[in-house]
Amino acid sequence: MPYEKVGENEPVCIADEVPFEIPDSWEWVRHNELFEISGGSQPPKDKFVSTPRNGYVRLYQIRDYGSNPVPVYIPEGTATKRTNKGDILLARYGASLGKIFWAEDGAYNVAMAKVIPLYEGNWILKSYLFLFYQSDLYQSIVHGHSRSAQAGFNKEDLSELLLPLPPYKEQRRICEKYDTISLEIEKYNLVEKQLGVLNREFPALLKKSILQQAVMGKLVPQDENDEPASVLLEKVRAEKDALIKAGKLKKDKHESIIYRRDNSHYEKLDGIERCIDDEIPFEIPASWEWCRIKDIVTKEIKRGKSPQYANNGKNYVFAQKCNVKTGGIDMSLAKLLSDATFEKYSSDEYMLDEDIIINSTGNGTLGRIGIFHDTDRIGVGEVVPDSHVTVIRKSNHISTMYVFYVLKYYQPYLEKQGEGSTNQTELKPTIISDLLFPMPPYNEQQHIVKRITQSFTSMTALS
Repeated sequence: MPYEKVGENEPVCIADEVPFEIPDSWEWVRHNELFEISGGSQPPKDKFVSTPRNGYVRLYQIRDYGSNPVPVYIPEGTATKRTNKGDILLARYGASLGKIFWAEDGAYNVAMAKVIPLYEGNWILKSYLFLFYQSDLYQSIVHGHSRSAQAGFNKEDLSELLLPLPPYKEQRRICEKYDTISLEIEKYNLVEKQLGVLNREFPALLKKSILQQAVMGKLVPQDENDEPASVLLEKVRAEKDALIKAGKLKKDKHESIIYRRDNSHYEKLDGIERCIDDEIPFEIPASWEWCRIKDIVTKEIKRGKSPQYANNGKNYVFAQKCNVKTGGIDMSLAKLLSDATFEKYSSDEYMLDEDIIINSTGNGTLGRIGIFHDTDRIGVGEVVPDSHVTVIRKSNHISTMYVFYVLKYYQPYLEKQGEGSTNQTELKPTIISDLLFPMPPYNEQQHIVKRITQSFTSMTALS
């Protein structure tokens, strides 16, 4: 049992005070029996200078032990509290309370206190003492006083503090072991931070990789029995021609046709042929074809318009944004205008089931992609796009979800294409129209969509 004898008094058992067992060769001692805590001082600030000069000494403050020191020098005659390099300083106030510093040659101010041994000789290693001040034995004392944060602590506050004292050689072994362990801890912390970054970024990186493999034709096996994409494109062109003849679609004055010749890619535009090998982002399978986004749509790619008031008694829901999380229109952001009257919209301006929309304005939302479903009408009026979104209505011969995933692949690129002021950037429809579209056979589109959906669902379940 541990006992304590104070002066001429009888020894008193202090088993209730001792926080833990120590080896037989160690001893418990009161901190203040071995060390003095001496608070710093400083002259008035009008004595401060910011550059070194003869007859002046550096005055160290807590900020000087951080990443942005601000050197101050004071006259030697006013430096009443001095330190030598290797002394131990304890922070006494505020947010820095409990911090410990290795002193430099100079003076120290009132926010710190110097540890002064009350014995002669080298009996206790300073490095061991430094570890002690970092331990909960000391930290719980200085943080336990209700007045510590404002008034700091003084010597009397440490009068009951117990210090576990090992033999001198063991102190050295403890410090050496701690240094070794600290290096491993630093390595572990670095790995942990890297792992944290990876955990945060991995889902997005994995999705990006899956989309990359999908649009390159590497996500699912090729089937030589599939109808080639060249035939599919002919069907799309026939569908568009029929709509043009019916007056439901304007003929593209700058129709693009992309084809291969001599292992190179060419585009015929406005009757002019040019090689576009430097624009092709990656190789695709032989059964696939390159085209532009505008070549696969059955409605002109353009932004919606702002609602105009008129007296026709017609109600509309105005689709404003798409939700990046659900991939659909976020009706909490849609503008429901059922109590007013508006300019009459033609039927070809209504949103149709499986129209794809892209956020075309704003910072942080630019380039987001969603799909409109007829159920998003929420039973009130027709849904028309406003000026915040661009609508893509793809051909019936192409999978909606495949087009959606291709645009999701392009989303990081679209997010950076905004023009205008920093407060309101805008994505021009022509940038979307001219995107190169990797077209697989229709059956392969369905297989790709199924594989992506399965992969994304599995990732969600894991998270």
